[in-house]
Amino acid sequence: MPLKGGRAELREIDRWDGGLGWIAYPDERMQRASHALDTDDGVWVIDPVDAPAVDDLLADLGEVTGVALCLDRHKRDAAAVARRHDVPVSIPEWMDGVASKLDAPVERFGHELGDSGYRVRRVRDASLPPWQEAALYGPDDTLLVAEAVGTASFFRAGDERLGVHPMLRPIPPRDALGDLTPERILVGHGEGVFDDATAALRDALSGARRRIPAAYAKMIREMV
Repeated sequence: MPLKGGRAELREIDRWDGGLGWIAYPDERMQRASHALDTDDGVWVIDPVDAPAVDDLLADLGEVTGVALCLDRHKRDAAAVARRHDVPVSIPEWMDGVASKLDAPVERFGHELGDSGYRVRRVRDASLPPWQEAALYGPDDTLLVAEAVGTASFFRAGDERLGVHPMLRPIPPRDALGDLTPERILVGHGEGVFDDATAALRDALSGARRRIPAAYAKMIREMV
């Protein structure tokens, strides 16, 4: 099983009244997930990984109004998707080093993603380790987190349903995410959490440090 890539075969995940998600390469270990948010502002595509039939999936929701990146290293296929739909790639106003690497027009967003109703949380903006990440929190209590937490096996330890990224376990993003009460959590790696999502988030943040030995041992086993 490759870490990333392999055979593209789009698999839909995370459908709810406010949007849907997909995994373009279901056989990869990192389980890179992409999402489309159906908002009053139109359809926003978040951190997309391209694959055959992606545009057909987006057409189920309506017209694409924009593509957004929420992690400085999640350029993925954002530019290609944006060009096909003749929209810009939007990135947080404080995120550096991304715009020049995108072969598409770029716009910036501040405290809200366009007029979508999704508020922006600054999860991390640091140089050690280098990491700039925004989370989106919607009016329907949908939380989208690109990288700080995930459900792919690489993220989880023990019986966790949601886990903090291994590099952030010593410094879990409690200040950025700990006060939220999401009904569902969408992640950039793996399928979303739709049952008892707030409890899963609380458990991930509170147990991140305690489960470091188990998480790191599992990560090493899976990478060997």
